[in-house]
Amino acid sequence: MIGTMMNVFNILKRCKEAITSTSKKGKIIIIDVVINEEDEHDSTRAKLLFEILIMAHANGKERNKKEWENRFFEAGFSHYKISSSFGIKSLIEVYP
Repeated sequence: MIGTMMNVFNILKRCKEAITSTSKKGKIIIIDVVINEEDEHDSTRAKLLFEILIMAHANGKERNKKEWENRFFEAGFSHYKISSSFGIKSLIEVYP
């Protein structure tokens, strides 16, 4: 689980450097919880309970769509896609 904001920025920045050093066609795949205000109550509740577990044991943080978007654009990525079809986890594709 990715922790602090600076760690997120550094990891994303290095990943972008790695995939753009050879071509512009690469992408990063992240599987993580994305808190979505439009989810059903039970789904949001499960995600928030998972967040509490992660915060207590791994010093991690769950992010909503806007927080992920900010991290991606700060690291220099052009666009991303979030697919929420993995239970409480989401598939996030990030493109240079």
